[in-house]
Amino acid sequence: MSEDLSTLRQEIENTPLDAEEAIDAFRIRFLSRKQGVVTALMKRIPEIAPEDRKAYGQDVNALKQRVEERLEGAQQALASGPSAGGGRIDVTLPGRPVPEGSLHPLTETMDLIVHVFTSYGFQIAEGTEVEDDWHNFTALNFPDDHPARDMQDTFFIEEGKTLLRTHTSPVQIRVMKSQEPPVRVIVPGRVYRNEAISYKSYCLFHQVEGLYVDKDVTMADLKQILHAFARTLFGHDVRMRFRPSFFPFTEPSAEVDIWWQDPDLPGGGRWLEILGCGMVDPNVLEAVNVDPEVYTGYAFGMGVERIAMLRYGIDDIRTLYENDVRFLKQFTS
Repeated sequence: MSEDLSTLRQEIENTPLDAEEAIDAFRIRFLSRKQGVVTALMKRIPEIAPEDRKAYGQDVNALKQRVEERLEGAQQALASGPSAGGGRIDVTLPGRPVPEGSLHPLTETMDLIVHVFTSYGFQIAEGTEVEDDWHNFTALNFPDDHPARDMQDTFFIEEGKTLLRTHTSPVQIRVMKSQEPPVRVIVPGRVYRNEAISYKSYCLFHQVEGLYVDKDVTMADLKQILHAFARTLFGHDVRMRFRPSFFPFTEPSAEVDIWWQDPDLPGGGRWLEILGCGMVDPNVLEAVNVDPEVYTGYAFGMGVERIAMLRYGIDDIRTLYENDVRFLKQFTS
């Protein structure tokens, strides 16, 4: 029996424990509850002659303690890295390359839009994404029976009271309530629509809206600032057109298109809508106690996703939200 224990001591001392797999195998061989060597020796204690039982038990306990010591030491050495195991770090080797990140195309587009308008003196205003009905609809001249109030377009938290904002225009209302004209702000932010998700629509998107209220503000002022904006984003030779439209909060209202060249289409391209705009409706000014006989203003709003898709040639809005690394790597500068 003493010869068997002596052989086990040598095996315990000489077994290399320089890898996680070796440590695990060593633990299983000696300490496993079902087939471990030390466990089996413990179970044999009742079979030992009474006069030898004490010495035998002490020897087995010593083996178990040594196994545990070797396991603990090996695990600490492995956790502390190569230097603890006697290895050396070669400081002459080049460092590991760190992957280069980049801004998301939506962030880049939003930053560019904001930069254009702040360079013309617009201030940035922000607001909550959870709004009440009055700021999101009523103050913006939405009639009670307007389709945008229906559940198919709006995420209501409490029907008729609170909702996820459908546009950033409620921030304009809050600004005009808290600040006397002149007011010149842009409102970047995220908005929500209860729409079917497809390649061209999503349940959330980003907008940048602008508002300028002062004395003698005209439609010509609006066209000038939007032309400057379009030249910055799409080039100095950009072609624009204004089409009559309708929005509850502006009168007159217009939609702005740019000519998008495409040699595969008849005529060499097509007109693409990029934003909506108009002169602030007098009813909106009255809702925030601004005298429409003294002040006029213009407002505009654009979807950041649509502009980003045009600038980067993206044909499916869903790719902007899927966080596919293969897609995002294309925008690494």
